[in-house]
Amino acid sequence: MGVPSRQTGAYALIDSLRRHGVQHIFGYPGGAILPIYDELYRAEAAGGIQHILVRHEQGASHAADGYARATGKVGVCFATSGPGATNLVTGIATAQMDSIPMVIVTGQVGRPAIGTDAFQETDIYGITLPIVKHSYVVRDPRDMARIVAEAFHVASSGRPGPVLIDVPKDVGLEEFDYVPVEPGSVKLPGYRPTVKGNPRQINQALQLIRKSKQPLMYVGGGAIASGAHAEIQELAEHFHIPVTTTLMGLGAFDEHHPLSLNMLGMHGTAYANFAVSECDLLIAIGARFDDRVTGKLDEFASRAKVIHIDIDPAEVGKNRAPEVPIVGDVRQVLIDLLRRCRETGDPVDPSRTKAWLDRIDRWRQDYPLVVPHPEDGISPQEVVVELGKQAPNAYYTTDVGQHQMWAAQFLKFGPRKWISSAGLGTMGYGVPAAMGAKVALPEEETICISGDASFQMNLQELGTLKHYGINVKTVILNNGWQGMVRQWQQTFYGERYVASNMEAGMPDIPLLCQAYGIKGVVVKTREEMKQAIADMLAHNGPVVIDVQVTKDENCYPMVAPGKSNAQMLGLPENKSWEKAAELVYCTNCGAKNVSTNNFCPECGTKM
Repeated sequence: MGVPSRQTGAYALIDSLRRHGVQHIFGYPGGAILPIYDELYRAEAAGGIQHILVRHEQGASHAADGYARATGKVGVCFATSGPGATNLVTGIATAQMDSIPMVIVTGQVGRPAIGTDAFQETDIYGITLPIVKHSYVVRDPRDMARIVAEAFHVASSGRPGPVLIDVPKDVGLEEFDYVPVEPGSVKLPGYRPTVKGNPRQINQALQLIRKSKQPLMYVGGGAIASGAHAEIQELAEHFHIPVTTTLMGLGAFDEHHPLSLNMLGMHGTAYANFAVSECDLLIAIGARFDDRVTGKLDEFASRAKVIHIDIDPAEVGKNRAPEVPIVGDVRQVLIDLLRRCRETGDPVDPSRTKAWLDRIDRWRQDYPLVVPHPEDGISPQEVVVELGKQAPNAYYTTDVGQHQMWAAQFLKFGPRKWISSAGLGTMGYGVPAAMGAKVALPEEETICISGDASFQMNLQELGTLKHYGINVKTVILNNGWQGMVRQWQQTFYGERYVASNMEAGMPDIPLLCQAYGIKGVVVKTREEMKQAIADMLAHNGPVVIDVQVTKDENCYPMVAPGKSNAQMLGLPENKSWEKAAELVYCTNCGAKNVSTNNFCPECGTKM
């Protein structure tokens, strides 16, 4: 405890943020939060904290999110009451779905006016209850330092997530005897996330791993949050286990490694989806069995026993009951498992999984990801591959759609270098998230891959890039459509393309960039594309490249809704899952089924 000094609630907030290591705040001012911004003015003048003025509050929330994903630190954003606060909602939900640590500070009308429908009053506390990890309304400035310390602790511990602090205007102005609260000093009765896994369950998991002949590691975003990439690689190499990741888990395992199967799920690799359909043991590490991963849930890894490791007990068994549930921090559980493995000293027989790995290698050869090279244009996949060649170590953000899936398929990432809205699927996320990552790591190359529709959602943040000289590179894969919507309309809605074409009203990207005072380029040929990427990377400043790609390219493989992961659309010609797995016939309707099916997809009869 420090020595009391006479200060305002606004001072207590800014000083507490500084004590928690906050160096950058993304925000937009307004009437109710002006006392806090007035104190921020003094803090910026003194040095140590920089405020980034975004052009829309949604940009602030996504930038704080990108900052947190790139660094593992808590991202911070500010907005005023009413519309300022509600403009943050999409970004808060994005962070909650993907378990990203953030502290969101909103201004609120003065305490006497709360509940009177005052000017710019909304109950942001109530609005955001379903999409935050925790939230506060500061009723007394003497609680401010404690609340900030609690917010940072809650946001960053256990399963990370966003925490809201709503500050009435008069609380920011009121003076009191301020006593700082240092980071790590708060105690929250009833909030004690389980970090260490149960030793008996760890032993059970180890026994299953040793017995398995067709194991598979299924790695999600929890592995990134806990920093478990080294332990995952050690476990995979020790037991010769192939590894597949979710969209959130990209970067948790070296995708150049021979044991890597890349991403699984709706647009995952065929060999990853075949492997999860045929494995006899599924080791789920920081993953939540999301529907975009599992496809038809009762056919997902239907032959496998399941080990599920997750810090959130609510996720363990939520969608799939595991044989061995382990609640704990992913990295700590794996450390304990590997230590137990070394203590027992039992030798590992590499031949146990050799046939399994050989089978996966055949799938890898028979069902590769394909990069088209059309004679009369540029395929989107080509652009992504070229980016990966010229900027292999960059931090990549994306928006949401086909371009996001192609980036996930063809780029190779290190830990925290893949920044994308996975759970909520938020268009407009890419540019502000890249902005946040670049502010956090100014020496790192930061590239946003966007689509023409997504880019227009938050293009006003080009003004923020210009204002602060934030050197973010943006590559638009422009096919004139909401690409994934068009693909679904083509595949599942009889080619009825309603409200998905974006060509009418499409801005001229170089002119738009010129208006903001930054560099913009249009690319129409393969040769132009390669040189434009090289020039973009060499340019000292933000750049937007508008690459005119083929308009009708679809993203494959694709697991159709209601189908198992084994039933993918868009596999290479003359190849199908029927050639990769044993066929059985339904006793009720006679329809062909792969042997992994628990139920016939035609009539629903249990196989």
